[in-house]
Amino acid sequence: MAETTQFTIGADVSCSDGVCGEVSRVVIDPVARAVTHLVVEPKHRQGLGRLVPLDLVDATKGEVRLGCTVAEFDKLGAAEETQFVPGSRYAGYSPGQVLAWPFYSLMGNASQTTTYDTVPLGEVSVRRGDQVHATDGDIGRVQGIVIDPRNHHVTHVLLQEGHLWGSRDVAIPIRAVTGVDDGIGLNITKQQVQDLPPVDIDHPTG
Repeated sequence: MAETTQFTIGADVSCSDGVCGEVSRVVIDPVARAVTHLVVEPKHRQGLGRLVPLDLVDATKGEVRLGCTVAEFDKLGAAEETQFVPGSRYAGYSPGQVLAWPFYSLMGNASQTTTYDTVPLGEVSVRRGDQVHATDGDIGRVQGIVIDPRNHHVTHVLLQEGHLWGSRDVAIPIRAVTGVDDGIGLNITKQQVQDLPPVDIDHPTG
């Protein structure tokens, strides 16, 4: 993987004039198997996560830097959406019907807000800690991804395999991945994953 770029989910991200957050997930086109965006979330949840096009990202020096200022980062598209959801009093209404709720101005605390992840149409997001499923059972959790910087295609999924007291990191070739809709699905067994050589992953702290 000498000519590839590794994105560890949870890594710090800097703009040209300061730190802007950390990588909270990656957005993938499942058809092309290519990364299209990183989702960068401000530290300590001070604001919504932003969809950062990969063209703005430079990760060639072992760190994630963006080719924009913090002010420009704040203007990027939101990766999250906050909606009102009905309380039990109006459970028959969907979040999109909030303005149609009867006696809306009298609802008081009957409603609450919920924040949803958003991604471009037809794409999916992968988070650190997503479960990885071998053909014969769960095998570990996602730690990040590796891409070819020339075309943004995913080459490997970084996995922490095993238990906390006996875990190790491995890189699963993308050809072994069957899907990313409900965790990462593989077409190989747990034993085949365990037979992969270990790799070094820079685990974020905190």
